[in-house]
Amino acid sequence: MKTHYIQHVPFEDLAGIEPWLIEKDHSVSCTKTFNNEPFPEIDQFDLLIIMGGPMSVNDEKKFPWLYDEKIFIENAIKKGKLVLGICLGAQLIADVLGAKIYKNKHKEIGWFPVTLTEEAEKSKIFNKFPHTFTPFHWHGDMFEIPSGAVKIARSEACRSQAFTMGDNITGLQFHIESTEESIKKLIRHASHEIVAGDYIQNSEEMLSGSKPKIEKIHSLLDTMLKNFLI
Repeated sequence: MKTHYIQHVPFEDLAGIEPWLIEKDHSVSCTKTFNNEPFPEIDQFDLLIIMGGPMSVNDEKKFPWLYDEKIFIENAIKKGKLVLGICLGAQLIADVLGAKIYKNKHKEIGWFPVTLTEEAEKSKIFNKFPHTFTPFHWHGDMFEIPSGAVKIARSEACRSQAFTMGDNITGLQFHIESTEESIKKLIRHASHEIVAGDYIQNSEEMLSGSKPKIEKIHSLLDTMLKNFLI
């Protein structure tokens, strides 16, 4: 399978997704929007993965490539490609599908539990997930669930944590691809966001005991990707 991913900043790459794709013999290509790299033709990939970033989906004046990226994502969806968005990536998919994206009441940074909806437990992609699990978070914006999509998960701080549309579109606000190195990169490059808050952990809390937490979310990542790509 051919996988193409979009990377918006140097410090948010595929993380734990990359070794999974390589192990499954995917060919992997990338558009780095921060380098103004062009998007490929739609027929050059089967799976599109859209990663996170600190910008808002509404920052088109500051980041003009967002306009072209939204068109690219819309075309991939129209062509029936498999499309997976994480954090900003999920917000971009939701925006393309007509949903609103806005500042959430709370920023959510660190390890916090999310809970599946009843609909998620019937989902081909998420039906083997535990009812509650604890992924990593780093977000301040939130998406509404697009019309026709299925709400998959919520958290105490953010009522919209994931959605699916059909069997080919998945958006995750949370991170199950995180590695210790990817978390360290976020802390290093976005430390200004680590302030006092009900749902903001400090860097020590994020990294302390992270190994078993990462092992658990990578097990969920494996389950999700297998179900998504079947």
